[in-house]
Amino acid sequence: MTVLTSSARDPRIRRSPRSCLSVLAILAGLLPGALLAADGPPSSEARVSITPRLATRTIRSSGTLRLDVNLTLIPVSVTDPLDHPLMGLKKDDFRLFEENTQQEILSFSSEEGPVSLGIVFDKSGSMRNRIDKSIAAVHQFLDTTLPGDEFLLVSFSDVPELVTGFTTRTEDIDRELSFVEPQGWTALRDAMYLAVQQTKRAKNSRRALLVLTDGGDNNSRYTETEVRNLVVESDVRVYVIGISERPRFLQRIADETGGRAFWVRKVDELPDAVQRLSTEFRSHYLLGYRSTNSENDGKYRKVKVQVNPRPDIADQMRVFWRRGYFTPGE
Repeated sequence: MTVLTSSARDPRIRRSPRSCLSVLAILAGLLPGALLAADGPPSSEARVSITPRLATRTIRSSGTLRLDVNLTLIPVSVTDPLDHPLMGLKKDDFRLFEENTQQEILSFSSEEGPVSLGIVFDKSGSMRNRIDKSIAAVHQFLDTTLPGDEFLLVSFSDVPELVTGFTTRTEDIDRELSFVEPQGWTALRDAMYLAVQQTKRAKNSRRALLVLTDGGDNNSRYTETEVRNLVVESDVRVYVIGISERPRFLQRIADETGGRAFWVRKVDELPDAVQRLSTEFRSHYLLGYRSTNSENDGKYRKVKVQVNPRPDIADQMRVFWRRGYFTPGE
């Protein structure tokens, strides 16, 4: 038997047609024997038959607000005069309107299930003197997790970076944050856009972003309108912890999605802000209704929620809800 050397395998060496035919002849002589061995008399051992598995198609939810063609779900938070969540309300305490037409509330819940949360963390140069306490604030929030929760981490400075995809291991987030080094500009909108795109891979139907930043955007490609439209279409609630500055864009998008924005003047106030956010994050109502407008035109529909006032705190109740949704297109 001839052993091919490395030079014989070198594709740069030119082979003659005769040598190629010789190799083919040798192989042709070997193949019949191999086929006979395979087709020979059956052995005493049991034969194993492998049947190809039929292809299956998995259909995943797109994560939009409309869970089916009929039911629309609106998350609602209500706070008392001390800005604490006001729980214990009943379905009859709420009224819901779509484009100024009152809708019948068909489902009502105040129970919170597992959440898929994207953490959007500012590591720009302006965070240099705030980074340690900001990381501690995220650690504090992660201590309030429930079974089934999952998290991803997007950090940003000049550009956003997906540090880790969705994981149930909060220690993975903690470890990655310990390597953060503040530098560069602030691509906040780009980071939010990236995080919302990643929520399409979330396992839970409840999806949210937690944005921690100390300032406005100065280095993004995406516009406020583009980010806003993506967030609304993806049914993602936005929660914000802002340090020092109070960007109007973040306040508007938190209000529109039914989330909240918490602002602190100094990093020493972060633990209190995180405590308030953690409490409200788990304390909201979910109203479900079937729209009286059954047309699927792909347009945005405004939603309004009212709560029957309680005599003792009628003027001091605050209501936060998702302000609208896009209908499916035909």
